[in-house]
Amino acid sequence: MKLHFSAELEHQRQAWEAVCGLFRGQETCRSEFTVSTAAAVDTLFAAESDLGIGNRLALLPDELLKNLRAVQLENQLPQSTAVDPHDLNFTVEMETGTGKTYVYLRTIYELHRRYGFTKFVIVVPSVAIKEGVYKSLQIMEDHFKNLYDGTHVNYFLYDSTRLGDVRNYATSADVQVMIATVGAINKKDTARIYKDSEQIGGERPIDLIRATNPILIVDEPQSVDGGLQGAGKQALAEMNPLCTLRYSATHVDKHHMVHRLDAIDAFEQKLVKQIEIAGGTVEGAHSRPYVRLLSVKSPRNVFSAQIEVDALTPGGIRRVKKTVQPNDLLRDITERDIYEGLQVGEIRTATGSKFMQLHGGGVDKYLKEGETHGDVDPREMVRQLINRTIREHLNKELVLRPKGLKVLSLFFIDKVDHYRQYDAQGDPVKGDYALIFEEEYRRLAAHPDYQTLFEGVDLRSTAEQVHNGYFSVDKKGVWKDTSERGRDGSDAESAYNLIMKEKERLLSLDEPLKFLFSHSALREGWDNPNVFQICSLREMSTERQRRQTIGRGLRLAVNQSGERVQGFDVNTLTVVATESFEQFAAELQSEIEQETDIRFGRVEPHLFAGIAVAAPDGSLSSLGSEQSQKIYDHLLAQGYLSPAGKIQDALRVALAEETFELPPEFAALTAQVAELLHKRASGLPIKNADKKKTVKTRKAVLDSPEFKELWERIKYRTTYRVSFSTESLIEDCAEALKEAPPIPSARLQWVKAKLVISDVGITATEASASAPVVLNDTDIPLPDILSELHNRTQLTRRTIQRILVESGRLADFRRNPQQFIDEAATAINHCKQQLLVKGVKYERTSDGAYYAQERFELKELMGYLDKNLRENTLKSVYEDVVYDSENERKFIDRLEEPHNDVKVYAKLPDWFKIPTPLGTYNPDWAIVRNSSEGERLYFVIETKSTQQAGLLRPAEKGKTRCGAKHFQALKSGVSYLVVDDFDQVFG
Repeated sequence: MKLHFSAELEHQRQAWEAVCGLFRGQETCRSEFTVSTAAAVDTLFAAESDLGIGNRLALLPDELLKNLRAVQLENQLPQSTAVDPHDLNFTVEMETGTGKTYVYLRTIYELHRRYGFTKFVIVVPSVAIKEGVYKSLQIMEDHFKNLYDGTHVNYFLYDSTRLGDVRNYATSADVQVMIATVGAINKKDTARIYKDSEQIGGERPIDLIRATNPILIVDEPQSVDGGLQGAGKQALAEMNPLCTLRYSATHVDKHHMVHRLDAIDAFEQKLVKQIEIAGGTVEGAHSRPYVRLLSVKSPRNVFSAQIEVDALTPGGIRRVKKTVQPNDLLRDITERDIYEGLQVGEIRTATGSKFMQLHGGGVDKYLKEGETHGDVDPREMVRQLINRTIREHLNKELVLRPKGLKVLSLFFIDKVDHYRQYDAQGDPVKGDYALIFEEEYRRLAAHPDYQTLFEGVDLRSTAEQVHNGYFSVDKKGVWKDTSERGRDGSDAESAYNLIMKEKERLLSLDEPLKFLFSHSALREGWDNPNVFQICSLREMSTERQRRQTIGRGLRLAVNQSGERVQGFDVNTLTVVATESFEQFAAELQSEIEQETDIRFGRVEPHLFAGIAVAAPDGSLSSLGSEQSQKIYDHLLAQGYLSPAGKIQDALRVALAEETFELPPEFAALTAQVAELLHKRASGLPIKNADKKKTVKTRKAVLDSPEFKELWERIKYRTTYRVSFSTESLIEDCAEALKEAPPIPSARLQWVKAKLVISDVGITATEASASAPVVLNDTDIPLPDILSELHNRTQLTRRTIQRILVESGRLADFRRNPQQFIDEAATAINHCKQQLLVKGVKYERTSDGAYYAQERFELKELMGYLDKNLRENTLKSVYEDVVYDSENERKFIDRLEEPHNDVKVYAKLPDWFKIPTPLGTYNPDWAIVRNSSEGERLYFVIETKSTQQAGLLRPAEKGKTRCGAKHFQALKSGVSYLVVDDFDQVFG
């Protein structure tokens, strides 16, 4: 199998465009420097040039700041007030599973094509991520070559024993990408990168890298920077980067945020799998002195622990959380005799050595965070967890295998010997977990529900073939517990290689292996898109383990052709956990709050500062902190927020009933403000696996004359052609370019700095800055503008030439070539998209192709009773209707009202697609109603909430316009409408 990648995913395009936008106006240029010749005994570089080639930034600080603020405004992010040209760090936040690695690799190609940058270094926190990036470059190489006219990129893993690669990196004119772990560069006293090397002519590798002025890409910077001491951050600065691009879902330090795709965005846009929890909680097991250590802390040297115990409450014995200190008696804490004699002993909070001592009554043990004493038989709990995971797996196989999708399940364990042991002769034998798995697999395989999956299969041999372990190995090939903290990372590397080498093979339906056991230390840097179940056979402590765990299965699934499959009907990740659905969701939400700026259920005064505001002249700026504070104060005054900023029920009601209003001075921003508030009020869309329901068709409606007539009118497929006048395109583009902002000349910025010489070195402190001086630079090399714009717009060179001439702006090209090309490409592409939609014409396909009504019964739908399912609908073709938003749920309620004139309706399934020049389009509703005169009317409706109406992207608007033309071409008497309220159709 060969994995395929989409080049046009909008959320990914926005991310790389944000970074490229920082360098608008940058000319294609490079720096050159001298590299010492290699030693005579080393002939490896005999043919190499002594000329080093590096990146060079031609933009002035104020130009960078202008670009940065424009990018932040476009992405509705708070705007920066200044940039330090000697410390350019930019932050890109992307939720796990949304293609972060693809984005920053694509960004490398874009930065080279647009601005000529050639030297890049990718720094990662672990061997696992390093190997994953290298693997991604390998499998994406052909994809990128097809997109970028065969551009060659030389990529390599930094290896201190192969320093010749570093010299080639410095001297090659090709695009160079070096991948290194922070562990290879953050030990200045011992790392070979800081030592003179004969392999490279006696120079230090770090000096060659510094001279290239590389663009640094930091993957998971919160793990690279190095905490309070900042060894990783110092190592990054040693490379003398042109700039540093920081990519993560969980930034700690946010430097000039340029793009954000957070957890809520990813789930709402269906960019990752939806999450459901199969939570198992123990009830009625209060016959032992149960104690679970949740966390320890020691503020101001006052040591305490949070524990979970079975305590006596007014409602009976309940499992509750308590805070205890050394010498506390658990009998007094719980008011239960069963805890008699048990006492809290030593509490330790040091990193890597956190525990609470529990002693007395014949007990003396040290509990780590997440560990328990007095719980039910752990082996029985493991059996139940494995059984539920296999059930979930087989249920998904029944649905997805016929669609060509391989289903994988992943078990995390904390010790290898639970799964694999070795006898006295060193031969491997199955551990408890492996034996339990095979027993439960055979038992469930014989169940009548799953007979179609196992016809003619030898269950004994099959049970052994469907599972395997992925663990570190020692020099003798013996599995061992994994640790990322080893001196050289070899533990993680050996386990990771096994996983990555078999990544594509695991996706094949011909491969029997489908249940994977892995070490809990391998939490980041690897995943497989077809992991549909994750079960942790170890306690989840409070150290962000829920988010790390689900992150291994969030990516959208891949079919047997290597293509991503869209839609939550396929993409659902089931987490099998030993806690309730509510507890898991609450803890996961808490972890996200700790790691991100998202504060579920709370609003901060600066929340609205990044909203774009139009000035009378049409220019855009951000709302700003002062105006954001005024809106916040209004929310407080209305009782929508508590004094601490917590969202109150009054605000939720106002948003749900669409009665939310702002003062007159902010009335135009109501939609944007409401959208941000809705996001904070909603929380994460976590589903309860036990409330999953299969949605069936309602035969009485599906077979009714009304619906059959409706379907007959809308079922036909169309093709489209785009016809527009080239003259109109040229005229519109020339006019848009004529109206584009003026292009400034290159300028010289003078800055005075004070030098202070002391025993710690020389430091420079900026003292003053003068106004920039325009440079009369008459010797600017002019790039091939026709080729550049052809590559970025796909228009012919002749058409581009006419646009440029008729715009009257070619003098701007001579003044600042790169910025003019950027402005021209933006203007032309915008006009082209508008004309495509305006000039599209539809007609029914010549072969009469259509969507068969029978497909409603062929594709199974799933919904969740407490989340996205409107039950017991009477007028719909389905007995229950799955909805995507609160606005849709309210629309269904109105459709179902008994006294309106709606006869039947359908939420159009995702297979009902209309082709458009901007991608396929799936309308929302098809409806039959009676008019007041008794005439039957037919509608196709697209619903957009009031909050969304002002935020539709041009592509979304374009698709709805194409949808209208599609139904016009059918000439079947169907009215197509885009509405945000039921009464706009039936009022």
